[in-house]
Amino acid sequence: MASKVESMGNINGEEKVEELKEPNYRGVKAMPFVIGNETFEKLGTIGTSTNLLVYLTTVFNMKSITATNLINVFHGTSNFGTLGGAFLSDTYFGRYKVLGAASISSFLGMLVLTLTAAFKALHPPDCVDTYCVGPTPWQMTFLLVGFMFLIIGASGIRPCNLAFGADQFNPNTESGQRGIASFFNWYYFTFTFAMMVSLTIIVYVQANINWAIGLAIPTFLMFLSCVVFFVGTRIYVIVQPDGSPLTSIFQVLVATIKKRKLIVPDDPTLSLFNHVYTKSINAKLPYNNQLKFLNKAAIITTKDTINSDGSSGDRWTLCSIQQIEEVKCVIKTIPIWFALIIYNVSLTNMQTYTVFQALQSDRRLNHSTFKVPAASYTVFQMLALTIWIPIYDRLMVPCLRKITNKRQGISLLQRIGVGMGIAIFTMLVAAVIETKRKEMAHSKPTLGIERGKGAISSMSAFWLAIQMVVAGISEGFAIIGFVEFFYKQFPENMKSFAGSFLFCGFAMSSYLSSFLISIVHRSTREGEDGLRNWLAQDLNEAKLDYFYYLCMGLEVLNFIYYLMVAKWYKYKEGEDLATDISLKDIPTTQKHII
Repeated sequence: MASKVESMGNINGEEKVEELKEPNYRGVKAMPFVIGNETFEKLGTIGTSTNLLVYLTTVFNMKSITATNLINVFHGTSNFGTLGGAFLSDTYFGRYKVLGAASISSFLGMLVLTLTAAFKALHPPDCVDTYCVGPTPWQMTFLLVGFMFLIIGASGIRPCNLAFGADQFNPNTESGQRGIASFFNWYYFTFTFAMMVSLTIIVYVQANINWAIGLAIPTFLMFLSCVVFFVGTRIYVIVQPDGSPLTSIFQVLVATIKKRKLIVPDDPTLSLFNHVYTKSINAKLPYNNQLKFLNKAAIITTKDTINSDGSSGDRWTLCSIQQIEEVKCVIKTIPIWFALIIYNVSLTNMQTYTVFQALQSDRRLNHSTFKVPAASYTVFQMLALTIWIPIYDRLMVPCLRKITNKRQGISLLQRIGVGMGIAIFTMLVAAVIETKRKEMAHSKPTLGIERGKGAISSMSAFWLAIQMVVAGISEGFAIIGFVEFFYKQFPENMKSFAGSFLFCGFAMSSYLSSFLISIVHRSTREGEDGLRNWLAQDLNEAKLDYFYYLCMGLEVLNFIYYLMVAKWYKYKEGEDLATDISLKDIPTTQKHII
């Protein structure tokens, strides 16, 4: 893919590309700044967000339901905002400017949260026994301002940081391709490293030493991230925006609506506009009969005009078959995307309530006085994922390859399906463990009272690691499968939007998680005290295991739905399209005007 560093234009609907000079790719020389920025940024953002749930319930004295819903909305909005970040980056400002502004915004958000912990006037007073005072409107407003800055930062950083690092290597040389592959490995390593440090050291400081210091550490790390990023400005390859690929999607949809009364011919060689833009970075796609109604946008009428170079005079009324097939690639992934949303709803809820389960479990290490922070138990999910990936890649894939004769062992959709099946088992394990924790809390001596909740069960919190490990293996199949699926099935000029599409799925999962929790909370409440609620403040009096069984039922229904849409889906390229008609088989001169 050619990089356009200084020149882009679109004049009167015609593309104009002016290569001013070959970019000076610094490659490895730029990596200390890029990787340094990535590392400090992830340490800052993950270190701040990992323990927010505990912060809201212990410092801001929020109820578990309120805090959970707020966190879900926060994560959902952060993920959904990546679509806007990708749009601004690809259309107007470029990745460098968006990353710079987003990094500063993240730093400001972390600074605001640190101030809420450091100054007593910015958070409620400590609870007295079981009596707790909630935050004032002013305190809540100040907190939400911090969340707003963090959301803006995440919206710009998440869709741009990986692509910006890859921009520093020449994709047309062998050394550049190796550098890009190496950068992806280091990118994943920094993510894992940041998760480990955040879930252990930073969470420990926040929970056992001081919240102000615990939040100031990631804030300082984010400041270092900004400094490192801007110091490397002079050696970066800064790719200029190339216009929004979303425009192409809207053009096809608008043209289809305008020609909705026309009849699509059975033979694609008739009445279909087949101009292929030579400057396009997208690979030629084979014609297929799925979503056939969109082909109306390529029917040539007497009102349509064609330029001297063969291109459409008005792309809002006449689109090429290639353009339509690219739009089909995006639309066909939407049913799979719906399955991602429901899949992630249950796991999101389990991850949230695992922290609450840990708070009312024995968190002592070997019965010592040292207590593992409640949020740190989610590290087992990342550990399982980190260990499982090389096992799957080095051991399972070669064995599966011998059986299926497929390079990847199994197809992407099959890999996702396996992850969804494991998710059902994950929720079953979580329900069984919660039943055991609650039984021990009622039948055996407890270990004191967790402030604002209830008695601490004598069950070791390390039993919660089992459900997190199984969840990690599930994500090793499903989430990584989804990442690769969207990346490969989207057109080449929409790779950043492919990542945003994934994050938007996570956003919808967060919103639906909040909705599900609210519905269950209201519909299962018995009495004004709410102690028999499935999701009561005191888990010993709640029925969280029932909630996990409900989530398991949702996973079963989602798995059945996924099997149906996966059977319908045709890959962008591969054996499933062997019988389709290739674009090269449609003559560009054979056109029927109606």
